[in-house]
Amino acid sequence: SAAMTPLGFILSAPLIPMLSRRLGGARLAVLCSVLAATTLAAIAWTADVWAWMPLRFLLGVFANPLSVISETWLVAITPASRRGRIMGLYSSVVSAGFAIGPLSLGMVGTAGWSPFLIGIAAFLACGVILLALVSRLPEMPQHGEATSVAGFFALAPLLLFAVATAAAFEQTLLSLLAVYGAALGSDEARVAPLITCFIAGNASLQVLIGRLSERRGSRRTMLFCVLSSLAGCLLLPWLFDSWLIWPLVFVWGGVTFGIYTLSLIQLGERFNGQALIAGNAAFAFAWGLGGMVGSPATGLAMQVTGHHGLPMSLGLLCAVLAGLLIVKGSRS
Repeated sequence: SAAMTPLGFILSAPLIPMLSRRLGGARLAVLCSVLAATTLAAIAWTADVWAWMPLRFLLGVFANPLSVISETWLVAITPASRRGRIMGLYSSVVSAGFAIGPLSLGMVGTAGWSPFLIGIAAFLACGVILLALVSRLPEMPQHGEATSVAGFFALAPLLLFAVATAAAFEQTLLSLLAVYGAALGSDEARVAPLITCFIAGNASLQVLIGRLSERRGSRRTMLFCVLSSLAGCLLLPWLFDSWLIWPLVFVWGGVTFGIYTLSLIQLGERFNGQALIAGNAAFAFAWGLGGMVGSPATGLAMQVTGHHGLPMSLGLLCAVLAGLLIVKGSRS
């Protein structure tokens, strides 16, 4: 059931460039806001896990264009001199949204309509805000040759691999850090705050990372974030029972999500026009794929090699990405 929403992201991504050209970005975003709210209401109304699967798939289909269109607008209108800071702020808002969702369950519980009403209200508020600003929103880029999501994979495979790596980190740590902690003798009361600390690092450090990219360059800053993520994987087993785990997890959260922030910055630096829409849709595809594959693959590694399969598998992923970035940097 949980895999259905990212599957909706993956399968809907190739359709978004075509739909945005035909309907316009604002109209498509408002329509998807209403449809996503309606789908969430249907999930709340239907107490059947088998019915939830197609509904959660549709939720991913309808929510995906909101992400793709907003990122396309933002990348298109952001001045190059301030792109790092603005995209860092955007990533901080996204990360805060990821955190608010689960935290809201602590306020209203998981029973009845209350938790669903929060999501429904959020989607409807999104649609209302878009309607209020529709005259000020830019059109979807129409210049340049139309590019499909599959075509964009050929244009920027390393950029999409970086997005998938960031997604795999995010989803794997959120889903399996508690399992890793339990294997080391830590109870849920200790691991849950660590996860919160990881998310806080996600949300707090993106503007700083964006600012660093403006000064040092996005490629160099991405390599720094990837190597820092690798260092976190190597240090995790040694520091897990120490107080140093708190600053480690905070910084780790920032640099791992920073890989996605820097991917967005590079997207704006390298592409424009219709390739920009295809690129953002391909990002959604890569994020969904990384999120779906990362946790099961890491879980399998933990079954085969023990609990240290968590930092080992994530560290291997970082090492591969770092190697590819170094090779590409030496060629350019």
